Amino acid sequence: MPDTPTGFDADFFVPAAERDPVKAARDPARPLPKRFYKEATVGETEDGFSILLDGRTVNTPARRRVVIPSRKLAEAMAAEWAGQGDYIDPATMPLTKLVNTALDGVAAQMAEVEAELVKYAGSDMICYRAGEPESLAAAQREAWDPLLAFARERFGARLTLAEGVMFAAQPDESIAALAEAVRRHVGEGAGAPLRLAALHVMTTLTGSLILGLAKSLNHIDLAHAWAAAHIDEDFQMRAWGADAEALARREARFKEMAAAAFLSDCATEGTANGQDA
Repeated sequence: MPDTPTGFDADFFVPAAERDPVKAARDPARPLPKRFYKEATVGETEDGFSILLDGRTVNTPARRRVVIPSRKLAEAMAAEWAGQGDYIDPATMPLTKLVNTALDGVAAQMAEVEAELVKYAGSDMICYRAGEPESLAAAQREAWDPLLAFARERFGARLTLAEGVMFAAQPDESIAALAEAVRRHVGEGAGAPLRLAALHVMTTLTGSLILGLAKSLNHIDLAHAWAAAHIDEDFQMRAWGADAEALARREARFKEMAAAAFLSDCATEGTANGQDA
């Protein structure tokens, strides 16, 4: 019996940009696949936990068996599958998509993904401040100065501030300290690709490695992290009003952020410095 039920197109979960371009050209508007299972449950193996659809193991788009070290995470993923209606909509399954990315992509490119994250340290969002109006500058100081203190006190990374969009080079020793912080958090073991994928999503969504690390290490909570990432945007909305399409995009990004934060917590639980117990 195949692990993935017949008729299930696992490639459906691959982001459009990563799909075969010839196949995408032939089928540019892919319909949602029909639900082909009755129940989604969690299975336990020697290596961790799996998601079962009518007793058969779910695979990633690259046909890797989904086995993860956290029961809590597996239960949340199974709930995504169980919550589907007549059709399977990946847009409502952020955890499943993120875990697939971690297992299929990040796991094979750990060093490259870590290096990409460290690039954010060189131009971290919280280092670029408004000169005026004073109300915006004050809001940035209130939200971001404690994060700079966290980076300095926790990692020994002292960062340079700049006004406006002029680039400010960061000290080499601070970049090295943040690179080490990423390595220590990610650690080793089965949870490492999950932790790295989660940190990557939180960093890219917020534009700040410091913010991503602060949430990954639970120095701040999800609401705090999301609010700190949107100081400028919120200021603009108060001044000029909210745009419905922009709010919808922001809500979609928040769901990705929440999924990444949950994944990070699950993959870090029971570890020391990112090392799986």
